Amino acid sequence: MRFPIGLSASLTAYILRKKMAREKFVPLVLMLEPLFACNLNCSTCGRIREYKDHVSEMMSLDDCFGAVQECGAPVVSVCGGEPLIYPHIIELINGLIEMQKYVYLCTNGLRLAEMADKLTSSRKLQLNVHIDGPAEVHDIVVEKAGAYDAAVRGIENAVGRGFKVSVNTTVCKQTDMNQIDELMGTLSRLGVGTFMLSPAYSYEAVGDKECFMNRDDVHEKFKDIDTIAQRHQLADTPIYLEFLKGERELTCTAWGNPTRNAMGWRSPCYLIADKHFDTYNELIDNTNWDSFGAGKDPRCKNCMVHCGFEPTAALMINRQPGDITKMMRWQLG
Repeated sequence: MRFPIGLSASLTAYILRKKMAREKFVPLVLMLEPLFACNLNCSTCGRIREYKDHVSEMMSLDDCFGAVQECGAPVVSVCGGEPLIYPHIIELINGLIEMQKYVYLCTNGLRLAEMADKLTSSRKLQLNVHIDGPAEVHDIVVEKAGAYDAAVRGIENAVGRGFKVSVNTTVCKQTDMNQIDELMGTLSRLGVGTFMLSPAYSYEAVGDKECFMNRDDVHEKFKDIDTIAQRHQLADTPIYLEFLKGERELTCTAWGNPTRNAMGWRSPCYLIADKHFDTYNELIDNTNWDSFGAGKDPRCKNCMVHCGFEPTAALMINRQPGDITKMMRWQLG
């Protein structure tokens, strides 16, 4: 199966409960950023630039657990910054699992080899390592020699200790998709289970825009993605891939993946921070969700960000005939 049966069952039951209660906003994945600090300076990353004046700030454990309870999403993506340098990361992960949440620990992998010895494997925990290409490409993107090799050592150690490992790759304008195909083959042989591909989306805080793509660039880059998807276990849903190929439009459902960090609840989305609210309910009630999206806000013109559009597929918004069967076959594939 594409995802653990427990996760699939929990998500399905959760969505059904929310729909029966006629709730409009259904958060699926909480993007929890306990800190802004990072041990890399990736060329495509906006976080270290957006929050450069707050890099020393971090959330307390109580704030982290409180945010999870406020939001209620069944899945928590622990990101940042680099979460493996968060001083309370072990307590945080263990606590989230005790809360019966499914956890994706998103890391650049530099500290994974040593931290895997301290983490406890669980069916509810997945380690998601960010790798942007083969060694010679990845090290340039993250601006650190040896970063790829360090991430691979971390993956090998984690797999050997029984952890489920996935890899997330940002696809830039210069990315060679044949190299990504080969990369996934190499990492699969090391024990990586699934792969997530996401177009390089633009942050206002990132000055160099050469790596980012507009929608036409994305359609061209992903036109042959089905060939890659036949060879590797992609975590991207087939509906989202159709969106990337330009075969259909999806409605942005950024509220499906809310972001909480040391500044508060980020509004409106992972890419844009017009405001930060103190509570989740204030985020939902005081964000004009209808004013964002392609054709509404110029900042949304080229956005095809995964966490803004995958909830559309999961919640079956803008559903077309055959989508349910398509999703079931994908999950079982």
